[in-house]
Formats: sequence, C-alpha cells, structure tokens
Amino acid sequence: MEVLWAREDAGSGAATARDVSRALAGDRDLAHTTVMTVLDRLAKKGFLARERDGRAWRYRPVESREGYVTELMLGALEETGDRDKALVHFVKSVSSNEVDVLRQALAALTSKEPPA
Repeated sequence: MEVLWAREDAGSGAATARDVSRALAGDRDLAHTTVMTVLDRLAKKGFLARERDGRAWRYRPVESREGYVTELMLGALEETGDRDKALVHFVKSVSSNEVDVLRQALAALTSKEPPA
C-alpha cells in the first residue's frame, strides 16, 4: 500500500505488480509472484482498484492513507465492548497539539447547519 500511495502522491498513477516489485526490491527480498498475490488479494478485499493494461493489471488505492487508517480505527473501535470508554482512553493518550486538532474538527462539525 505504501508503494501505491507514494506513487499517487508523486502523480505517477496506478502501478503494475512489476512496478511494485521493483519499488520493494531494495527493502525486501520478495518473489514477484508474492507481490502479485498480495495485490490480487488487496483488490478482492476492496482496498485496491485494478484495471487491465495488456496482459497486466494496474492497481491503485481506493482510499487515501488517511482514509485507510480511519477505517482501521473504526474497525478497532467496533471491537471494544464500550465505544465511549475507548474514545476517552484514546483522547487521553494524544498530544496537546492533537487535542487542538480534535477540538477544531469537532467545532467545525457542530457549527454546520443541518441539511434542510
């Protein structure tokens, strides 16, 4: 996912399994077939969109990095027995700068007029 998000950030667009394999070559010793399998599974789970490009598939993330992390956080929140307690515990663990960001986000949400 990191390789694909980096390509999107750079404006390079969708990538083939070969592109991803090359990008990971310096970091890990992965077989190309392993990369193909992981990309295929991520596409089937809805994390990646894919389109044909000749005999290959081109993959791109469905969500931004932030959107993906949000979904992970919401999934973790669903696993708790008490969402309110989990949220309070989370808020107690963030920095003062992050508290300010949360306050601003909540203020923006609560100041919006309800739809007519």
